[in-house]
Amino acid sequence: MLRAGVKYQRPLTIAFVLIGIFFVIEAVAGFWTNSLSLLSDAGHMFTDVLGLGMALAAIRVSARHAAKGSDQQGSHTFGLYRLEILAAFVNALLLFAVAIYVLIEAVRRFFDKPEVLGWPMLAVAVAGLAVNMVAFLLLREGSKESINLEGAYLEVLADAVGSVGVIVAALMLELLGWTWADPVIAALIGLWILPRTYRLGRQAVRILLQAAPHGVDLEQLSDDLEGLPEVLDVHDLHVWTLTSGMDAASAHLMTNNDADHHQVLDQARSVLVEEYGIAHATLQIEPEDHVGCHEVDW
Repeated sequence: MLRAGVKYQRPLTIAFVLIGIFFVIEAVAGFWTNSLSLLSDAGHMFTDVLGLGMALAAIRVSARHAAKGSDQQGSHTFGLYRLEILAAFVNALLLFAVAIYVLIEAVRRFFDKPEVLGWPMLAVAVAGLAVNMVAFLLLREGSKESINLEGAYLEVLADAVGSVGVIVAALMLELLGWTWADPVIAALIGLWILPRTYRLGRQAVRILLQAAPHGVDLEQLSDDLEGLPEVLDVHDLHVWTLTSGMDAASAHLMTNNDADHHQVLDQARSVLVEEYGIAHATLQIEPEDHVGCHEVDW
């Protein structure tokens, strides 16, 4: 089965090209109009370009590595699927850095109000919103299946909101003469980015630290496996996420000496797949008179 990232590689590529081109336009316009909100949106769009580029690279490298087959994967025994998670984590760091910079610069500009060209700023912001909406639609479906694509999707969504903020700031500046609108809107954009950045970063860190997936109660899982006929004890139980949509588990199942190991394995796998959605599991069957397993001290 194709991984979610590979399946959505084409729309991700289109989004990357569109946003990459418009980032240059918006950055130049930001300096020309002297608008902080436009520059902050351009800075965020730059993280979009980096984020989308890393997401695309992660998908291509992972797909190329997986295509080699298990016999040619060398030291990467789990493949390179974790590149998606690393890319999502770096995206979160970039978003956080941009948000902090915008907040600091907004405070500075609130007291030092430079002249801002409102109408050109408005035109560029409207065009930026259109580009972001196209990218948003391209990535929306894939974001439901891949944390990597979710990271790219959230960046584009945040940037679209940023473009709306720039439009509002430009209208307030030109129609009402409110010079403070530009730094205030820029600060609001930064504050809007932060919680979404935290959520994405926290999710990526949980996976990198191999925490149990959300919704998997390890105690309940242990009880369910131990409740199987002929299973006496369950230990060394581990459940983790390799990448989006790929949960894995390993466990030692102690059984009666005369237990049917084939039946125990089939029943354990059935519990994992049907009750917890874990299709990849490594299960070690241990007769009750087996010794040595508990000597492992970690």
